[in-house]
Amino acid sequence: MSADALGRWVPERPEDVAAVFVKANFPWWIAGGYAIELAVGRELRAHGDLDVLVLRRDQVYLRDLLTGWDLYVADPPGQGELRPWLPEEALQPPLHDIWCRRTPEAPWSMQLMLDETEGIQWVSRRNPEIRLPIDQLGRTSETGIPYLAPEVQLFYKAKATRDKDETDFEAVLPLLDAPARAWLADAIKVLSPGHPWIRRLLPVSRT
Repeated sequence: MSADALGRWVPERPEDVAAVFVKANFPWWIAGGYAIELAVGRELRAHGDLDVLVLRRDQVYLRDLLTGWDLYVADPPGQGELRPWLPEEALQPPLHDIWCRRTPEAPWSMQLMLDETEGIQWVSRRNPEIRLPIDQLGRTSETGIPYLAPEVQLFYKAKATRDKDETDFEAVLPLLDAPARAWLADAIKVLSPGHPWIRRLLPVSRT
């Protein structure tokens, strides 16, 4: 079934997601453009969806938390095809993208991304050389909402930058300290050595 045939999107707000995840016994983070907005503390643009990052190791707890939701997994990833995430099904790599709506009649409202770990390390699903301690993967907003660290979110956005990604980069760049800039520059260089963002990051990260 094509994604287009599965209905429209009306994304949750971060505070609505926080209410859903209030009883979560595992780490989770708002991701995507909303993560950048939580970092800068203001709205930057309209959003077509809302992303939440969860560690693959916690998917059983995630499935229990979302009992009653209508959940679909992109299979194969990136091909515009969705299928139901079956109860008791453990999703294995490369499956990582889950579309969520509160009922089958409701619009899609949340997209879950499963990421990999080794011990206490977060491991990028794009290249296992790119890592970060799990306890450095996120931040918390002034209102208590967990969100993905902006340098990690920008790493995801660097793959194929769009106008909205450039907007996010410009907005959050002044907030990145030297270690964050250095990590991001090094991570981007692994996958795209000539990426233009690297030059913007290096003068500060290498002083």
